[in-house]
Amino acid sequence: MPSVSSVTRDADREILRLAVPAFLALVTEPLFLLADAAIVGHLGTGQLAGLGIAGAVVQTAVGLCVFLAYGTTASVARRIGAGDVRGALAQGIDGIWLAVGIGLLTTVPGTLLAGRLVGLFGSSRVVTDFAATYLRIAFLGVVPLLVVLAATGVLRGLQDTRTPLVVAVAGNLGNIVLNIALVYGVGLGIAGSALGSVLAQVGTAVALAAVVVRAARREGAPLRPDLPGIRRAAHAGVALVVRTLTLRASLLVMTYGAAALGATEVATHQLASTVWTFLAFALDAIAIAAQAITGRFLGAGDLSATRTITTRMIRWGLLSGVVTGLALAAAAPVLGRLFTDDPAVRDLLWRVLLTAAVFQPVAGVVFVLDGVLIGAGDGRYLAWGGVVVLVVFVPLAWLAVRLTDGWSGPAPLVLLWVAFGVGFMGSRAVVLVHRARGSRWMVTGHAR
Repeated sequence: MPSVSSVTRDADREILRLAVPAFLALVTEPLFLLADAAIVGHLGTGQLAGLGIAGAVVQTAVGLCVFLAYGTTASVARRIGAGDVRGALAQGIDGIWLAVGIGLLTTVPGTLLAGRLVGLFGSSRVVTDFAATYLRIAFLGVVPLLVVLAATGVLRGLQDTRTPLVVAVAGNLGNIVLNIALVYGVGLGIAGSALGSVLAQVGTAVALAAVVVRAARREGAPLRPDLPGIRRAAHAGVALVVRTLTLRASLLVMTYGAAALGATEVATHQLASTVWTFLAFALDAIAIAAQAITGRFLGAGDLSATRTITTRMIRWGLLSGVVTGLALAAAAPVLGRLFTDDPAVRDLLWRVLLTAAVFQPVAGVVFVLDGVLIGAGDGRYLAWGGVVVLVVFVPLAWLAVRLTDGWSGPAPLVLLWVAFGVGFMGSRAVVLVHRARGSRWMVTGHAR
């Protein structure tokens, strides 16, 4: 019988094998946003604020469909654990077709209603015009973005996180080159930033889909749309959509609150949320490993290994959160210089980032447990947990924005981020830890 230390070492190696490439790939994803923020930020504060609002809309539309990656990872991994490679790839192809369908249904109304969508944030006319310009073009990238989600989910379920890394790096480099060329070389301004990102997203989607198609052909899995399979994939994703909707609603509350405070605040919030997203994706690498490993072990019926590796991943998540928190605190005073020349934005940004740094260890645990439960297919609990989080967080965010008139303490935007850390991340931690301590989420078999 293997020793406890041997099992622990094996678990660590398994986590690192999947998490390290996932970490590098996920870090490159927010670089799309960081590159846009750095390039557009030097056009002016109005353009940067417009990017923040438009980015929030696009990220919400795409984020609601994150089940295309997460749900596909879990379902494909379960079938891999059960020894059904052909069935796993067939499910993956169904997920890609579902992504194309949802993307088309989102792109048309999104493009037509771009002006009205950004108008909901109540910002100034100048900021709204910049946001609408960016958003109309950015919606053209929704289909490729969703295909990237689905294809990445397939590969993660197959225990392959290296291929998404290679494609993500190439796509990000292409995005930076295209943005600089179109914004400054051609002189398209904020529209050039949107167009450059869309072109890079198309290239990334084509590359990842080609890898999945080759694997499906090799295993004899069908490539044509299978309506029953697509419906099953959509039905399985409903709970994750609800979960994601509640989380995205909380993030939209943050953007709405910042917009209500003024252009300086919304520009600062855009930069802070971009940095937070960068770190969140870094922490999410262990969660990606959790989805793939949990699904595979439960598919194989190995409850002991599932529990062991979950414990190890929680510890990895906490340690990662401590490291990113310390790094963010150290970098906070100088990060503003990379993105803007506005002294008011710089002064506010470092205080917001210090606040965000405090909650990084909590975020590390939250992301890991979220990945474990997604990998287990425990979407219904995550959906109800998201509702609880939203109910706790919204009143705190409202208090931070509305009850600070004449306030002589910390800036209202700093208080909004405190509300985010306590009400959003803190309540998520409580909900997820409560579930993970039990065993009702540990359902075995090739399908939940």
